[in-house]
Amino acid sequence: MEAMKIRKQEYGNANMIGKNVERLRKEKGIKQKDFIAKMQVMGCDINPTSYSKLEGQIRSATDKEIFVIAKILGVTMEELFSEEE
Repeated sequence: MEAMKIRKQEYGNANMIGKNVERLRKEKGIKQKDFIAKMQVMGCDINPTSYSKLEGQIRSATDKEIFVIAKILGVTMEELFSEEE
């Protein structure tokens, strides 16, 4: 299996879910581009740059994005906001 890329930039503070989204996505072994494709299929018009910024907490996440991300990851929206590492 292809290794997941290591984050190059520090996390920002524009949203609360980016770090958890990245962790959960990697735990499930979903590549970023595949995750973005799933989001697009579910009606979230998001491009790779924008998604990267969401995971990196450099931009805020919309309610629709949070809803769709939770659905794809199979977690509750509350879990995306959890503080635990």
